[in-house]
Amino acid sequence: MENQKKNVVLLACCQALLLTNAVTLISIGALAGYALASDKRLATLPQAAYVVGALLGTMPASMWMRRVGRRNGFLTGGVFALAGSTIATYAMVASSLALLCVGTVLLGVYNAFGQYYRFAAADASQKDFKARAISYVLAGGLVGGIVGPELSKFTRGLTAPTYTASYASLFLFALLAMAIVSRLRIPQAQDSVAHGPARRLGEIVAQPVFLVAASVAALGYGTMNLLMTATPLAMGFCGLPYNASATVIASHVVAMFAPSFFTGSLIKRFGVLHVMLAGVACMFACIGVALSGQLLAHFWWALVLLGIGWNFMYIGGTTLLTEAYRPAEKAKAQGLNEITIFSVQAISAFSSGVLVNTEGWRTLNYVALPLVVAATLAILWLAIGIRRPKTASGAS
Repeated sequence: MENQKKNVVLLACCQALLLTNAVTLISIGALAGYALASDKRLATLPQAAYVVGALLGTMPASMWMRRVGRRNGFLTGGVFALAGSTIATYAMVASSLALLCVGTVLLGVYNAFGQYYRFAAADASQKDFKARAISYVLAGGLVGGIVGPELSKFTRGLTAPTYTASYASLFLFALLAMAIVSRLRIPQAQDSVAHGPARRLGEIVAQPVFLVAASVAALGYGTMNLLMTATPLAMGFCGLPYNASATVIASHVVAMFAPSFFTGSLIKRFGVLHVMLAGVACMFACIGVALSGQLLAHFWWALVLLGIGWNFMYIGGTTLLTEAYRPAEKAKAQGLNEITIFSVQAISAFSSGVLVNTEGWRTLNYVALPLVVAATLAILWLAIGIRRPKTASGAS
C-alpha cells in the first residue's frame, strides 16, 4: 500500500510538470503561430501539430512501455521533450513556423507518453484504489495550471524574439520530470500477468463499456480543446490583454484538475456514469455562458465550467475503460483509447483556429454543441443497457 502511494505521488509530480509544459504551450502556441504565420488562419497550426505528435506517438508509446516498462518508457518520452523544446526555441529565433511545428510535434510525442501516467497509477494500485489513484495523479495538473500561465507571463518577453524564453524553459522542466521518473518503481508483479490470454482488438472495442468510455473521453477532450485553443485569440479579438487571457487559461486548467481531489470519491459514491453526466451538464453550461456575452467574466466562467466538465468526463471515461480490458490487453486497449482521444483533439485543434478567425467565437461554441449532445446520448445508451438486464432478472 505504501509503495502504491509513493508511485502515485511521483506520478502526480510528473503530471504537474507535463501540464506546466502543456499549459505554457496552450498560453503561447496560438499567439506564437499568429506572429509567425503569413496566413493568420494557420495561427493554431502549432497547437494542431502538438496534438498530431501526441496522436502519432500514443500507440508506439504504449507498446514501447509494454516492452521496456513504465519508467524507461517515460524516460524515453522525456528525450522527445528535450529535442522538441530545443527545436521550438530555435524556431522562434529563426522566425520559422514550419520549425515551430516540428518542435511542437516532438513535444506532442512527449505528451503521448505522459498520458500514461494515469494508467501507470491504475496498474500499480489495488482495485479499490484505482479511481482515486487516477484522480490524484491528474490532480498534479493543478500545479501546471498555476505555474504554466505565470511562467508564460514571465518568460514571453524575457528575450527577443517574443516567446523564445518560454519554449526554452520547457527544456528544464523536461529534465526535472526525467529525474523524478527515475525514482519510479512499478512492482514487476503487476506486469507478470500481462502475458496471459488476450482477445482480439475488435472484440475489445465492440464492448459497450469500451465504446462509451473512449467516445465520452474523446468528445470531452475534443470540446475542451476546441474552445480552449481559440480562447487567447478570441479574447485578443475582443480587445482583452494577454495577461487577461493567461489568467483565464490558468483558471481553466485549475478547474480541470482541482476536482481530481474528489472525483474518484464521487465515482465511488455515485457511480461513474452519474459523474460523467455531471460533466456533460457542465459542458452545456459552459456553452450557454460563452454564448451570452464576450466580456472577461463570460470567458472566465465559460472556461472554468469547461474545465470541470472535462475533468468529470475524462476521469470517468478513464475509470470506465479499466473495466473493458484484461491485464494482457491493456497496452493495445489503452493505446487505441488514446489514439481516439488525440484524433478528435487534432481535428478540434486545427478547426479551432480556422473557425475563430473566419466565423467567430459564437459559431465556435455552436459547433461544440453537437459534441456534447453525442457524449450525453452515449452515456444514456450505456446506462439503459446496464439497467435492462437488471430489470429483466428482477422480473424473472
